[in-house]
Amino acid sequence: MHRPIRRSALLAAALTAAAAFAIPASATERATMIEQLRIYEIFDGNKEAFHARFRDHAARIMKIHGFDIAAMWEAKGKDRTEFVYVLRWPDEATMRERWARFMQDAEWSRIKDSSAAEHGRMVGAIEERVMQRTSYSP
Repeated sequence: MHRPIRRSALLAAALTAAAAFAIPASATERATMIEQLRIYEIFDGNKEAFHARFRDHAARIMKIHGFDIAAMWEAKGKDRTEFVYVLRWPDEATMRERWARFMQDAEWSRIKDSSAAEHGRMVGAIEERVMQRTSYSP
Protein backbone atom coordinates (compact mmCIF):
# COMPACT_ATOMS: atom_id res chain seq x y z
CA MET A 1 0.00 0.00 0.00
CA HIS A 2 1.40 3.38 -1.00
CA ARG A 3 1.25 6.21 1.52
CA PRO A 4 1.01 9.71 0.08
CA ILE A 5 4.28 11.64 0.15
CA ARG A 6 4.18 15.41 0.53
CA ARG A 7 6.13 17.39 -2.06
CA SER A 8 8.34 18.90 0.63
CA ALA A 9 9.26 15.43 1.89
CA LEU A 10 9.92 14.26 -1.66
CA LEU A 11 12.14 17.25 -2.39
CA ALA A 12 14.06 16.67 0.86
CA ALA A 13 14.57 13.00 -0.05
CA ALA A 14 15.76 13.92 -3.54
CA LEU A 15 18.22 16.45 -2.21
CA THR A 16 19.52 14.03 0.42
CA ALA A 17 20.05 11.35 -2.22
CA ALA A 18 21.80 13.77 -4.57
CA ALA A 19 24.10 14.88 -1.77
CA ALA A 20 25.16 11.27 -1.16
CA PHE A 21 26.81 11.04 -4.57
CA ALA A 22 30.36 11.95 -5.50
CA ILE A 23 31.41 15.51 -4.74
CA PRO A 24 33.56 17.18 -7.41
CA ALA A 25 37.26 17.36 -6.59
CA SER A 26 38.12 20.94 -7.49
CA ALA A 27 36.66 24.21 -6.28
CA THR A 28 35.82 25.13 -9.89
CA GLU A 29 33.90 21.89 -10.39
CA ARG A 30 32.02 22.44 -7.12
CA ALA A 31 31.12 25.99 -8.16
CA THR A 32 29.67 25.00 -11.55
CA MET A 33 28.22 21.53 -10.88
CA ILE A 34 24.43 21.38 -10.77
CA GLU A 35 21.75 18.81 -10.12
CA GLN A 36 18.47 18.77 -11.96
CA LEU A 37 15.29 17.59 -10.28
CA ARG A 38 12.63 16.39 -12.72
CA ILE A 39 9.05 15.58 -11.68
CA TYR A 40 6.65 13.98 -14.16
CA GLU A 41 2.96 13.47 -13.58
CA ILE A 42 2.22 9.91 -14.68
CA PHE A 43 -1.10 8.12 -14.97
CA ASP A 44 -2.11 5.04 -13.02
CA GLY A 45 -3.77 3.49 -16.08
CA ASN A 46 -0.52 3.23 -18.04
CA LYS A 47 2.22 3.82 -15.49
CA GLU A 48 3.71 0.34 -15.99
CA ALA A 49 4.13 1.16 -19.69
CA PHE A 50 5.70 4.50 -18.72
CA HIS A 51 8.16 2.78 -16.37
CA ALA A 52 9.06 0.21 -19.02
CA ARG A 53 9.65 2.96 -21.58
CA PHE A 54 11.81 5.00 -19.21
CA ARG A 55 13.72 1.98 -17.88
CA ASP A 56 14.28 0.23 -21.21
CA HIS A 57 14.64 3.17 -23.57
CA ALA A 58 14.81 6.70 -22.15
CA ALA A 59 17.49 5.91 -19.52
CA ARG A 60 19.56 4.01 -22.10
CA ILE A 61 19.36 6.81 -24.69
CA MET A 62 20.01 9.45 -22.03
CA LYS A 63 23.21 7.61 -21.10
CA ILE A 64 24.32 7.70 -24.76
CA HIS A 65 23.89 11.49 -24.66
CA GLY A 66 25.92 11.87 -21.46
CA PHE A 67 23.15 12.07 -18.86
CA ASP A 68 24.12 11.06 -15.32
CA ILE A 69 21.01 9.81 -13.54
CA ALA A 70 21.60 9.91 -9.78
CA ALA A 71 18.34 8.32 -8.58
CA MET A 72 14.69 7.71 -9.51
CA TRP A 73 11.49 7.44 -7.46
CA GLU A 74 7.76 7.02 -7.82
CA ALA A 75 5.71 9.18 -5.46
CA LYS A 76 2.00 9.08 -4.79
CA GLY A 77 0.58 12.50 -4.04
CA LYS A 78 -2.92 13.44 -2.99
CA ASP A 79 -3.98 14.26 -6.55
CA ARG A 80 -1.54 12.38 -8.75
CA THR A 81 1.22 9.84 -9.19
CA GLU A 82 4.68 11.24 -9.93
CA PHE A 83 7.91 9.93 -11.37
CA VAL A 84 10.82 11.84 -9.87
CA TYR A 85 14.49 11.72 -10.78
CA VAL A 86 17.70 13.65 -10.24
CA LEU A 87 20.36 14.25 -12.89
CA ARG A 88 23.90 15.49 -12.25
CA TRP A 89 25.58 17.91 -14.65
CA PRO A 90 28.98 19.62 -14.76
CA ASP A 91 27.25 22.95 -15.59
CA GLU A 92 24.03 24.41 -16.99
CA ALA A 93 25.35 24.85 -20.55
CA THR A 94 26.14 21.12 -20.74
CA MET A 95 22.71 20.27 -19.35
CA ARG A 96 20.90 22.37 -21.98
CA GLU A 97 23.04 21.08 -24.87
CA ARG A 98 22.56 17.41 -23.91
CA TRP A 99 18.82 17.82 -23.41
CA ALA A 100 18.60 19.35 -26.90
CA ARG A 101 20.47 16.36 -28.36
CA PHE A 102 18.28 13.90 -26.50
CA MET A 103 15.06 15.57 -27.64
CA GLN A 104 16.28 15.43 -31.27
CA ASP A 105 17.30 11.77 -31.06
CA ALA A 106 15.54 9.86 -33.85
CA GLU A 107 15.28 6.61 -31.89
CA TRP A 108 13.74 8.40 -28.91
CA SER A 109 11.22 10.14 -31.20
CA ARG A 110 10.17 6.79 -32.70
CA ILE A 111 9.84 5.17 -29.27
CA LYS A 112 7.78 8.07 -27.88
CA ASP A 113 5.45 8.02 -30.89
CA SER A 114 4.95 4.24 -30.90
CA SER A 115 4.43 3.97 -27.14
CA ALA A 116 1.93 6.86 -27.19
CA ALA A 117 0.05 5.18 -30.05
CA GLU A 118 -0.11 1.94 -28.06
CA HIS A 119 -0.67 3.23 -24.50
CA GLY A 120 -1.95 6.80 -24.87
CA ARG A 121 -0.51 9.91 -23.27
CA MET A 122 2.02 8.79 -20.64
CA VAL A 123 3.21 12.08 -19.09
CA GLY A 124 1.16 15.02 -17.89
CA ALA A 125 2.67 18.04 -16.19
CA ILE A 126 6.47 18.26 -15.98
CA GLU A 127 8.28 20.24 -13.32
CA GLU A 128 11.99 21.00 -13.23
CA ARG A 129 14.35 22.49 -10.68
CA VAL A 130 17.97 23.29 -11.51
CA MET A 131 19.84 23.16 -8.24
CA GLN A 132 23.29 24.43 -7.38
CA ARG A 133 24.83 23.36 -4.10
CA THR A 134 25.49 25.94 -1.50
CA SER A 135 29.07 26.55 -0.33
CA TYR A 136 28.21 24.79 2.95
CA SER A 137 26.56 21.71 1.41
CA PRO A 138 28.08 18.45 2.72
